Amino acid sequence: MPVRPIVNNSKRKFGDRHSRLPRGVPSRRITIVVYLFLVATSLAVFGQTIRYDFVNFDDDLYVYNAPAIQAGLTVKGLALAFTSPHARNWHPLTTISHMLDCQLYGLKAGGHHATNVVLHTIAVLLLFRVLRQMTGAVWKSATVAALFAVHPLHVESVAWVSERKDVLSAVFFFLMLDAYFRYTRAPSITRYLVVAVLFAAGLMSKPMLVSAPVILLLLDYWPLRRFEQLSSRKDRGKIAKSGDQWRLARDLFLEKVPLLVLSAGACVITFVLQKRATGAIPPLPFLWRVQNAVATYVIYVWKTLWPTRLAVFYPHPNDTIAIWEVVLAIGLLLAMTVAAIVFRRERPYLFTGWFWYVGMLVPVIGFVQVGEQGHADRYTYLPHIGLFLLAVWLIADLTAVPQLRSRIAVPAAVIIIVALTWAAFIQTSYWRNSETLWTHALAVTSDNDVAHNNLGYLCVERGEPDKAISHFETALRIRSSKRDPHYSVGSAFVQMNLADALGRKGQPDEAMVHYEEAIKLQPNYADAYYNRGNILFAEGRVEEAMADWEKTLQIQPNDADAHTCLGNALLRRGSVREAVAHYETAIALAPDDPHSRINIAWVLATAPDASIRDGIKAVEFAQQAVELSDGKDPKFLRTLAAAYAESGRFSEAITTTKQAIMTANMQGKAGLAHVLDEDVGLYRAHVPLRAMKSSD
Repeated sequence: MPVRPIVNNSKRKFGDRHSRLPRGVPSRRITIVVYLFLVATSLAVFGQTIRYDFVNFDDDLYVYNAPAIQAGLTVKGLALAFTSPHARNWHPLTTISHMLDCQLYGLKAGGHHATNVVLHTIAVLLLFRVLRQMTGAVWKSATVAALFAVHPLHVESVAWVSERKDVLSAVFFFLMLDAYFRYTRAPSITRYLVVAVLFAAGLMSKPMLVSAPVILLLLDYWPLRRFEQLSSRKDRGKIAKSGDQWRLARDLFLEKVPLLVLSAGACVITFVLQKRATGAIPPLPFLWRVQNAVATYVIYVWKTLWPTRLAVFYPHPNDTIAIWEVVLAIGLLLAMTVAAIVFRRERPYLFTGWFWYVGMLVPVIGFVQVGEQGHADRYTYLPHIGLFLLAVWLIADLTAVPQLRSRIAVPAAVIIIVALTWAAFIQTSYWRNSETLWTHALAVTSDNDVAHNNLGYLCVERGEPDKAISHFETALRIRSSKRDPHYSVGSAFVQMNLADALGRKGQPDEAMVHYEEAIKLQPNYADAYYNRGNILFAEGRVEEAMADWEKTLQIQPNDADAHTCLGNALLRRGSVREAVAHYETAIALAPDDPHSRINIAWVLATAPDASIRDGIKAVEFAQQAVELSDGKDPKFLRTLAAAYAESGRFSEAITTTKQAIMTANMQGKAGLAHVLDEDVGLYRAHVPLRAMKSSD
């Protein structure tokens, strides 16, 4: 806890001479109107997202391909949220929020988007409330909140389901600021604990909030002006002298130490998880990172003023930034920093606003490189508030004359907010699905290999192998110039995607070449071994396929799919008992996967060896598999029918087989329907089915 609470003993009100309320203080009704306006504006921009899909950029890791998330709120899931990383990060409250969404909406993307919109809207309202309380300036606070609500750079944080961590952490951040304001008015251990708990909740939503204690110190400077307050009774109401200010500065810093400890803990957890993550990406050369970080600070300022050509992914510039650009960026940053310091007494909001922007960006500016992006719109979500504070209060000061304010400042503010709202609405529309998102990214960026790769992946899912191959080959051509080891993981991923597409198209030899390249880039690439094993198995090269799947399990021992595939290979080779053992392991590792269940059911129902057959267990496994697959796979229904027959339930076997025939015909699988007709003949004669191959 803080060494000494800093008590507000000054007679000076919170805020400053530029932001006190006028005599005609706006009524409660006007404040409510502001709240309604902020809600309406936020919904006008982002309400459209409730009709949007997930996108194939991290949404699979965060939601639709994450079994623990899809299961909804469970005791096991809640425990995993706090004890295991999610999408290579530790943010348990964000993880739980995704679980809650799945509990409420399943995998209907609109519900997940709606939660983001609601959280963003709450954050906007909290920001207005906090600024209004701290500064007493209703209209300036409303303007800052409106800019925060609709700036196009914030679209990514709201319209992207995976960025739930941005909007959720923002809510806790503003709640923390609100609690901190209350603490500064009447310090107590209880109020400080509330601040600390809300800060911890914010860190458990997104670790980027590690800089929040610094933000509190900046708010102490302005608008709270705690650096000017004296704590002794005899000096109440006086302005602190230099010696007193140093003492106050020390005490204010010591007051933040418990919060800084929480920040340090979050940094350690994040660093360790990133290093331990499978396929962790090595860092880019330090000089490249520094150059890009300096340039990015200026890029964000420019995009704040002119938010055009925004994309979900911006390729890293590597070593292509010209020296003059770096020097110019450093000069601009130094000029702004010097101005904020020099004019800090006359215009203290310059100091707080500028260093809020600079400080909150430090964790994500690129000194520590995570991923392959050069910069990202989402990183400006909370840092932007510093720039908005600076700009709004400065313009208000420069137009302090009533005529100027009414004729210039107010109309200009309205025009800017309307223009930003429209631009944000258009930018949000690009998030409707993966195709529009990545097509737009290609239109506004150059050499965007990530966009090509993700479009290629989308084409694979659509059954368009030629388009997929074209996109993957383009991505590889772009990546061929990126020789740094930092890009090896991503290049291996693209090589494997191209190999998969070639395999689907029926070009196994060409696919093998790219699997080899992927493995050469990443020798412990489990997915590459697994997928190559599938191609080899389809080609009848069973022993080679088994070797690849065994290598997969050496790297990822808990890979249920690899166990299932090994079971299939062993079954084809006639090693039935060994196959069953692998299927049982797969079931234990992936309880919601129907394939291992249907395969073991097939073996238990149709194996020639009577000592292996078990009709009762076969029915149990087959029923579970059919239920998990929604009864849409005729092969699964065939297995269930075979299990019924093995149990002597021939009438149910006939009924189930007829259902399978109907499903097969609807899906255009005439050959399978003919085989099923033969099965019906066996069951009518009370003869169970016997086979050796897996049903999957």
